[in-house]
Amino acid sequence: MGAMQQWLREQSTVRARRGTVRNTTARNTTVRNAAAGDSAARDTLLDLASNDYLGLSIDPRLQAAAIDAIGRFGTGARASRVVTGTQPVHAELEAELCRLTGQPAALAFSSGYAANLGILTALGGPGTLIVRDEHCHASLIDGARLSRSPVEVFTHGDLAALDRLLASRSQPRAVVVVESIYSVLGDAADLRETARICAKHDTLLVVDEAHGIGVAGGGRGAVHAAGLAGAEHVVLTATLSKALGAQGGAALGPAALRAHLVNTARSFIFDTGLAPAAAAAAAEACRIIAADPSLAQAVLGNAAIIAHVCGIEQAAGAVQSVPVGRAEDAAQLAVRLEEAGVLVGCFRPPSVPDGISRLRLTARADLAPEQVWHAAGLVAGMVAALEAGTPVPVGGIDAAMHLGRVGAR
Repeated sequence: MGAMQQWLREQSTVRARRGTVRNTTARNTTVRNAAAGDSAARDTLLDLASNDYLGLSIDPRLQAAAIDAIGRFGTGARASRVVTGTQPVHAELEAELCRLTGQPAALAFSSGYAANLGILTALGGPGTLIVRDEHCHASLIDGARLSRSPVEVFTHGDLAALDRLLASRSQPRAVVVVESIYSVLGDAADLRETARICAKHDTLLVVDEAHGIGVAGGGRGAVHAAGLAGAEHVVLTATLSKALGAQGGAALGPAALRAHLVNTARSFIFDTGLAPAAAAAAAEACRIIAADPSLAQAVLGNAAIIAHVCGIEQAAGAVQSVPVGRAEDAAQLAVRLEEAGVLVGCFRPPSVPDGISRLRLTARADLAPEQVWHAAGLVAGMVAALEAGTPVPVGGIDAAMHLGRVGAR
C-alpha cells in the first residue's frame, strides 16, 4: 500500500473514532403538508435538515419558470458570463434580487460559496484589512485566506473588539465580514451598530444574507429590515439555494461594486454562468417572497414551536440549534431520529468547536404545525433521554409527554 493510500485509511479511522463521518446518502423527504402518520408520507422522512425554508424548491411556479427557461435558453449557460454565458434570464434574476432587497445592483454567481470567494478576493489585497466574525461560514473564511489580505478575527458578536481592531489598523482600506443570521447558532448580528462602527472607521461592511433572505424583514432580508438597504458602505452576498429554493449565489451593492466584480472576481470570470433554469426559478422566488410576507411569518411561527418544545431560546431565523455536547452523541441522535422518521442536521467538528456539537433543526413554511410539534417532540424526548443517561428511544414519541419537563431546560 502506498503512502497516500495508507494516510487515507488512517484518516478514515480517525473520523470514525471521533464521530465526524459524513456521507452523501440520498434520502426521500416528506411531501408538502403530509401530516404525521399520513399514508402519503409513510415511506418518507420529515425534513428539518434542509435549507428550503419556504418550501419553494417544489413550488409549481418555480418549476414552471425553470422549465420555460430550459426551453428558451437550454440546460446550461455554456460559457463564462463574460464570454457568451450571459442570457436575458440572468439580467431578470439580478433585477428581481435588487427589487427584493432594495439594493441598486446585483451580480449572480454559480453558488453562494463562489459569491463569497469572489467578493472578498476582489476587494482584498495587501492594502485591505479583512476583519471577520469568528463564526463566519467556511466560504467567507476561505475567501479571506485567498484574498492576500491581512486578516483579523474578532470574538463572535463582540463589537467593542471590532471597534478596537478598526481603530488600530494601518491599512488604508478595511472590509468587515459578518453574517446577518449565523448558520450554526441561528443568532442574528446587530447590523445597525456594526454598520455604524464601519462608517465611523471608513470601512466597507459585507453581510452574508444566506439565512436572512426570505426569512428576516418579511423576506426582504436583515439588511433591509435594519434600514441599511442601499447604504454605500454596506453590501451583501446571498445564496439562491436556501429560501429561494433554487441554486446559485449573488453579490449586491452599488453599481461600482458590480463592475469591479465583473472585471476582477475570479470565481465569476472563470466560471460557467449560472444555469438558466436555476436563474429563472430564483427570479420567480423573489417575486413570490416580495408579494407574500406571510411565508416568512410561517417560518418564524414553526421556529417558535421547535424552540418551545425543545426548551431552547428561539433563534432569529429558521435555524434552531439544540446543544448536545459530544460529536458521538450528536451523531447517534441524528441516526435515531432518522430511524424514527425525522431528518435533522448534525453539526460536529470541524463545523463547530469540540464539545459543543448540536442538532440543527430548520423551520419551514410549508410544514403544518402538527408536523413540527411531532418532530420537535421526538427530538426533545431523545435529548432528554441522553441527558438522563437512559437508553435513547427509537420510534414515535408523543410531543405532549415532554413539554413539561423538557420545556424548562
